[in-house]
Amino acid sequence: MAATLRIVNLEDGMPSVEQARSRLAAELTRARAAREFGLKIIHGYGSSGVGGSLRSALGATLTKLQRDGQVRHAIFGENWRMADADAWGLVKQHPGLKQDADWGRGNRGITIVIL
Repeated sequence: MAATLRIVNLEDGMPSVEQARSRLAAELTRARAAREFGLKIIHGYGSSGVGGSLRSALGATLTKLQRDGQVRHAIFGENWRMADADAWGLVKQHPGLKQDADWGRGNRGITIVIL
């Protein structure tokens, strides 16, 4: 079975940081229950004034989850490219991920989460 990333748009509806964190937790629970490989989280990067807060807060949350072993990888969009060892190692193991529209684009508005 090919590794795929389900897209989760946490920026939709311009939620508060706490609302976005709650939605992230629910989506991670759903993904684990469904035995999904990973998620592509859209959080924005601040162009609307909201994404910057979400990006920062969700980035901190995902970094903690990775450190605590609750997610295998949290690869920020600017690192979703060949030059990043984690990203490149993941794509070498799962070549289909290279087809992701944001691969190599430096999109700061996304984070790749591998469960």
